[in-house]
Amino acid sequence: MKNLFIIAILAGMLGFALYDFINDRNRGLENSFQIADGSVIVDDSIGLDIGDKAPDFELQSMGGEFIQLSDFKGKKVMLNFWATWCPPCREEMPEMEQFYQNTNIEILAINLVETETSYQVIENFRQENELTFPVLLDNGNKAADIYRIVPIPATYLIDSNGIIQFRTYGPLTFDRMMEEYEKLE
Repeated sequence: MKNLFIIAILAGMLGFALYDFINDRNRGLENSFQIADGSVIVDDSIGLDIGDKAPDFELQSMGGEFIQLSDFKGKKVMLNFWATWCPPCREEMPEMEQFYQNTNIEILAINLVETETSYQVIENFRQENELTFPVLLDNGNKAADIYRIVPIPATYLIDSNGIIQFRTYGPLTFDRMMEEYEKLE
């Protein structure tokens, strides 16, 4: 029993050392982002925290149009990372549509295509829920990687200056969306 305890402690210490090593390797890269053309930019004003300038990206919409976040300069934007198989994502989509219809915000619903069974599943979901905001296809997880998305849904609210003002993981209600929208410039 004593040997098992010692092995467990050593395994824990090894795990922590590995975690710490990986964190040290990534330290200093928090404000570096790979952009659409594959190049890496380092800019201290760009980041993923509230008060940082939102990283730019370019994705194709369901309609085939290429859309960049920077196309919406001067407008309030909601980025929402989602998938059709995700119950909380499915739950918040009708509320997002209501929010879109009742505000002057641009919504970019970024679907994590790599996790879907087909494009048709995404299109069917969009039609069934009568979504009128752009659904962007994140082939290869380009935007999800830039925004370091792990749990979904994940939402960012960006003000008209391109600055992140709100970020959350998990579904939002219409009332919470409105509450955070009122705080945007």
